[in-house]
Amino acid sequence: MFRYTYGEVLVCSRANPSQIERPPKGSPPPLCHLDMRMQLTDKVIIITGGCQGLGRSMAEYFAGKGAKLALVDLNQEKLDQAVAACAAKGVEARAYLCNVANEDQVIDMVARVAEDFGAIHGLINNAGILRDGLLLKVKDGEMTKLSLAQWQAVIDVNLTGVFLCTREVAAKMVELKNSGAIINISSISRAGNVGQTNYSAAKAGVAAATVTWAKELARYGIRVAGIAPGFIETEMTLGMKPEALEKMTSGIPLKRMGKPEEIAHSAAYIFENDYYTGRILEMDGGLRI
Repeated sequence: MFRYTYGEVLVCSRANPSQIERPPKGSPPPLCHLDMRMQLTDKVIIITGGCQGLGRSMAEYFAGKGAKLALVDLNQEKLDQAVAACAAKGVEARAYLCNVANEDQVIDMVARVAEDFGAIHGLINNAGILRDGLLLKVKDGEMTKLSLAQWQAVIDVNLTGVFLCTREVAAKMVELKNSGAIINISSISRAGNVGQTNYSAAKAGVAAATVTWAKELARYGIRVAGIAPGFIETEMTLGMKPEALEKMTSGIPLKRMGKPEEIAHSAAYIFENDYYTGRILEMDGGLRI
């Protein structure tokens, strides 16, 4: 198979190269397909849960690539710190207080981002909470149950929040005629994890929705993909007891937790690879649960 590029089109032929009609003199130089990938420089990216942990790590990583950041969270002080860290890299960054589980707040937040930046090219649905607990637990003859409040709180933020943010950002991107990508942070726990009925259900829902939205939004130039992290070094895991950390990492083939920067690198890869959509990128060091 012989291949060459003519303008922006990759031409494939089984003919002898000498028999291929070459572009006429004066034609635009051939372009490598890699030159047509999405560049993050000056692209407007919304990151929910952007003030700490994975969200802040992705924000700073993207700032290093020249992206403009709209950071969304509920802690103004930490948001201001994250914005300052991004601005120190020479890019525009703004903070937005918003509960992603509140429809009116999400609609208002997306409208303000579009007004402030004049465009939206991407979204990372990273905001999430934990309310772990066994479905049933019997101890000393007493039974406790996972409460509806525990279930609903996680579903509201981790699943409904992803739905609301994706719907509103996609709608605004179509309205503004902006192409780009949406990344949903799922989890290795989407396969089912003891003590995480609510979290596993939400993350499985996010993974399924990712595939659905990739099919529905492709016609508008919007790609949708996901990342499923395993155990990652964050504020939460750093506070664990050494013996608990050792037990956690012993089951990981690479024998270590992932680093936030590795998740950020994966997110940038998805944005910059124009052929990646409708798939969940597993970042778990080979761990299966």
